[in-house]
Amino acid sequence: MRACVLGANGQLGRALTAARPDAVALGRDGLDIGDAAAVERHDFSGVDVVFNAAAHTAVDRAETEPAAAWRVNALGPAHLAAAADRYGFTLVHVSTEYVFDGTAAGPMGEDTPLAPLGVYGASKAAGELAVRAAPRHLVARTSWVVGDGGNFVATMTRLARDGVSPAVVDDQVGRPTFAPDLAAALVALAGRGTTGTVHVTGDGDPVSWCGLAREVFARCGRDPADVRAVSTAEYTVDKPHLARRPANSVLDLTLLASTGVVMPSWKDSLDVHMGASA
Repeated sequence: MRACVLGANGQLGRALTAARPDAVALGRDGLDIGDAAAVERHDFSGVDVVFNAAAHTAVDRAETEPAAAWRVNALGPAHLAAAADRYGFTLVHVSTEYVFDGTAAGPMGEDTPLAPLGVYGASKAAGELAVRAAPRHLVARTSWVVGDGGNFVATMTRLARDGVSPAVVDDQVGRPTFAPDLAAALVALAGRGTTGTVHVTGDGDPVSWCGLAREVFARCGRDPADVRAVSTAEYTVDKPHLARRPANSVLDLTLLASTGVVMPSWKDSLDVHMGASA
């Protein structure tokens, strides 16, 4: 199965390229999916599956740059869906829990109604709808992605090692998803011919951002209590967010389990990640 990875320079794109080293890996300089003419010109001949990890993920900046977010997150997938129709490849598209409002009482299933809170979520929801025009497609929703480079775990690791005792939000919950685990799952799902929409996150008990920070601190030899729990309202007094965050980011993994793809516990993956990046 010949593969192509788009958004290859990002955290997930790099992990997908590592999982499929035989794939054609293209960053934005190789193919800007927001450019309709560029996608139309691109030759996907012989490609069986395209993994789209390209995205505008700056949640707050999307509120002030809506056109940029919609260009990559909504129009880009539409361009790829048209290419999938022309060339016959399966389009595997990565989406987010930000398509939901996070008010559900428990884990959100694939059929939870879309209700984004801001520009980022709305643009990703539109991208999902566009991808469904491809004859063969898989929309994989994920959350709290952690890979190589800048991310929450990297920030907390730096603060722990610098002796800082941060205040971290404790009323937003989810499950961290480590990029290598997500990449392996996407490759496996594509290999199984899975289509439609499926949720793919780390497994295990949900955790708040504060709880995750404390797990990081403990692995750095710091007292987890050095991380101070605050509410979103308290946190945003000094550090205002332009975009609203969903309070509940927990995605239901029942459908994923039925495919035979099992995600590891996020705590186990955190051990692996921090051991690799120590």
